[in-house]
Amino acid sequence: MKAILITGSIVLPLIMFYSQKTWTRLRLIYNLVTIIALLVFGNIASLSVYQIIKDKTVFMTAIHAIFLNPLFLISGAYIGIYVLYRMLLLSIEEKQK
Repeated sequence: MKAILITGSIVLPLIMFYSQKTWTRLRLIYNLVTIIALLVFGNIASLSVYQIIKDKTVFMTAIHAIFLNPLFLISGAYIGIYVLYRMLLLSIEEKQK
């Protein structure tokens, strides 16, 4: 499982990089999906913290339940891959200058 996660974090940004060069419309799609992922990720995190404060539960134990939410994990994973993809774009652009 660790190998899949590490390989995915290397391979998927590269796939995104090369695919957006072939199909320029993918740039817009990647950006729109990122906006949605950021909204989902942020809203789940903020609602979880709000619920903990409202219920006056022990913060350190209750907040970890957020990691059981598949939407939180999927959106966070996509955001991580997208950041690596954007860093790759930025690095290539700076190299060409």
